[in-house]
Amino acid sequence: MFKSLSAVGMSAVIAVLLWKVLAVILLPLFGVALGIVFTILKVVFIAGAVMLAFWIYRRMNRGTAAA
Repeated sequence: MFKSLSAVGMSAVIAVLLWKVLAVILLPLFGVALGIVFTILKVVFIAGAVMLAFWIYRRMNRGTAAA
């Protein structure tokens, strides 16, 4: 009874250790992926702001050109 229980406990300890090692190895990859996502979002936001400014500029000048 205790022999099988100790095997299960030892496998749980090994699983936790492997999980921690894998987390340490993969953490920089998650950081890089998050940085890429935020860089893309920043570029899209800047492009959207430029497009909005251009749209507002054209809308304001359209009224004066027709008059």
